[in-house]
Amino acid sequence: MSDVHSKIVNLKNFMDAKIIGQEDLVNKLIITLLADGNALVEGAPGLAKTKAIKTLASSIKADYNRIQFTPDLLPSDITGSEIYVASKGVFEFRKGPIFANLILADEINRAPAKVQSALLEAMAERQVSVGGKRYELPQLFMVMATQNPIEHEGTYNLPEAQLDRFLMYIKINQPEAAAERKILKLVREEISFSNATPTPMLEIEDVLNARKEALRVHISDAVEEYLVQLIMATRHPEKYDTKMAGYVMFGASPRATLALDRCAKINAWLKGKDFVSPEDIHAVVYDILRHRIILSFEAQAEGVTTDMVISKLLKSVPLP
Repeated sequence: MSDVHSKIVNLKNFMDAKIIGQEDLVNKLIITLLADGNALVEGAPGLAKTKAIKTLASSIKADYNRIQFTPDLLPSDITGSEIYVASKGVFEFRKGPIFANLILADEINRAPAKVQSALLEAMAERQVSVGGKRYELPQLFMVMATQNPIEHEGTYNLPEAQLDRFLMYIKINQPEAAAERKILKLVREEISFSNATPTPMLEIEDVLNARKEALRVHISDAVEEYLVQLIMATRHPEKYDTKMAGYVMFGASPRATLALDRCAKINAWLKGKDFVSPEDIHAVVYDILRHRIILSFEAQAEGVTTDMVISKLLKSVPLP
């Protein structure tokens, strides 16, 4: 494989060693980075969500900012604002924390609609608008937003339009006992400064080159048709299961098709393959579809989740 592939694999191995028990989160964050997307991560407190994005940022020669979302946050607290400079007699734009390469939007569901709207423009258009002027964001730009599934007091549900802007919706769980012991050992070593593992430092250009290389991975007509049929199944589940049709109110948008294609290619590339197989689609399909399928009230009343719907569709749509 190429030199840039080796660098990305070294980055993944380094993060796996630092973020114990969350290999799937690490893999999906790297896929999101290479796919030029944004990730929404849901998990209980203390599961290394913040550490994961900080470790990724520290491994790339890029700017990183953390934004703590609260109910009293204003859009200008994110985008920046125009400040009157008395000595010059003019207004000057002072950039906010959104002007960085990697952004941690911590507890995004605690922010009101206006703030979420400001973030949506940054994520979707890669720009912010202040005072009638547009300001471009960096070419390498990624938001990792987090939300706590346990506490709902004082939170605002993200609208479907904003959820759709996230390339992936990643859910993480508590680590197993073996991983828990490794976490203890790692933290003890870090406290004693005995863990001297060198941090792999990537240039922004390395990430941009990796993006180009990964997207050149081949996908056959048969696998591409399978990918499209999976998306079609979310829109017309009645073709596969009449009961499932009553559970799905709206299926995935064309943005999901593009995301599934791109992420499957990157997943194959990370494994050292030059072609996409159905296994690569399965590796990312839950994270791409779980926030793009809107369930009916009937499904919610019966405790049916989007993951259950996706599992059923994967069993129903024939493999190529």
